[in-house]
Amino acid sequence: MPQQHNIKSTTSGAGYFFQGLKLASQPGTRRFVLIPLLINIVLLGSAFATLLDHLSGWINHWLSYLPSWLDWLSYILWPLLAIAALVSFSYFFSTIANWIAAPFNGLLAEYLEAQLTGQAPPDDSFKALIKDLPRTMGREWTKLKYYLPKAIGLLILMWIPAIGQTVAPVLWFLFNAWMMTIQYVDYPFDNHKVPFPEMRDALKQKRGQALSFGAVVMLLTMVPIINLFVMPIAVCGATAMWVDHYRTQFKRY
Repeated sequence: MPQQHNIKSTTSGAGYFFQGLKLASQPGTRRFVLIPLLINIVLLGSAFATLLDHLSGWINHWLSYLPSWLDWLSYILWPLLAIAALVSFSYFFSTIANWIAAPFNGLLAEYLEAQLTGQAPPDDSFKALIKDLPRTMGREWTKLKYYLPKAIGLLILMWIPAIGQTVAPVLWFLFNAWMMTIQYVDYPFDNHKVPFPEMRDALKQKRGQALSFGAVVMLLTMVPIINLFVMPIAVCGATAMWVDHYRTQFKRY
């Protein structure tokens, strides 16, 4: 019988991310971390190398469309556009990486939950992975459908004078932090076949915790080199959050 792992309960979403760092490096978990880690390194590493190489030129090109009498705005818009580009790239390429790594992330969450609760480890065979593939990909599509209309609305908001330069970047960051939490906490929820609306509503009841977890994930995803290691750590942290705060609530699944 597997020995139950004692984890320190915390109410801080940010704390769960750093707890995930410890969980991802413990014996037994590392083999499940390897494939998501390699996918993230290849995809996110390539994306950010391209972004950092072209970011300055892109922003200067966008700002060249400003009328000369609004040149003073460039000092305000440059950092805001840079942050918006970093957040957009972070979420976009993290989403692609998560689509590719989704079956392995689900397996990592399932195995880690078994460790944390002292249950028997799940079937980690390739056959079991293929069997769950349609459901896993369907769930990723559900998350994308939830994300796109809201993201498009916020991007339109960014082009409205005054609001676009003040409120919109803050809302954009908070929304993407929220989506980062949904992305990673959904793996253990989906392993138990909890419907997406119920998962979303449960996170809303602990919105502060969800936003602080997602904000840390988002900020670290924007940092070169560090962002290569974020995905499996976030899966582990999100799984610990599920075990501490949601597993009992959804025991019927």
